[in-house]
Amino acid sequence: MALHYLLILAIVQGLTEFLPVSSSGHLVLTHYLMGDSSVDLCWSENRMLDVAVHIGTLLAVLVYFYKDIWAMASNVHQKDSDGFHLLRNVIIASIPVIVCGFLLQKLEPSFLCLLKVMAWMTLIFGIVLWIADKYGKTDKKIEQMGGKHALLIGLSQALALVPGTSRSGITMTSARFLGYTRTDAARFSLLLGIVAIAGAGTLSGYDLYQSGSIDLGLSSLLGVLLSFITGWISIAVMMKWLNRHTLTPFAIYRIILGAGLLYLLYFTGM
Repeated sequence: MALHYLLILAIVQGLTEFLPVSSSGHLVLTHYLMGDSSVDLCWSENRMLDVAVHIGTLLAVLVYFYKDIWAMASNVHQKDSDGFHLLRNVIIASIPVIVCGFLLQKLEPSFLCLLKVMAWMTLIFGIVLWIADKYGKTDKKIEQMGGKHALLIGLSQALALVPGTSRSGITMTSARFLGYTRTDAARFSLLLGIVAIAGAGTLSGYDLYQSGSIDLGLSSLLGVLLSFITGWISIAVMMKWLNRHTLTPFAIYRIILGAGLLYLLYFTGM
């Protein structure tokens, strides 16, 4: 794969990893626009780029939310602190995706990799995101979250293992349905991303290690850098946007993207 191709994919992944717009949908569209129809949604052959992008996006969320991370780490033994409760909720919410992700990694069900599945999920969960954001209450803060709500959000996150659902999208949707403010829904979603991204990157890295194909070349290092920069920018822009605005533009964008992909699949022979 050409260097410029790898860099474009790294930028696209970094920009869309944290936004509720389905990074897999954008990767498919990117492949299509660049004349490559051989898209493997679930278990990419280019594992090194996959690992590099995961490292970059993980660094981005760690840097942006360093205060929350420090609060969780420094208050791990103080059970009455906000940091401890946040850490507990992140752990509870991460358990379902860890279990389901491990099982899917072993089973690799091929039907989940169908482009039509990804396109339909992009469209359907874009509509669900719009409904949740429009009709969900905005009266809860992340500090008020109990274990039950954390588990419900975590169970929804497991759905994101189906390409097109969007991990950040489904967790924000669930949090909005449960009444959390937009910024707090996004904040908790992105903190959950630390575990999810680290887990996915570890699995890909382990596969690389077993295959003996680890290659820390220039493209991999640039992939880390670009995905870090674009990931940080996307987080910063989204959080600033949600301070004053709604998730509606993201939902509408998803609906358009999903409908466009379905058109390409059903009417152009993509």
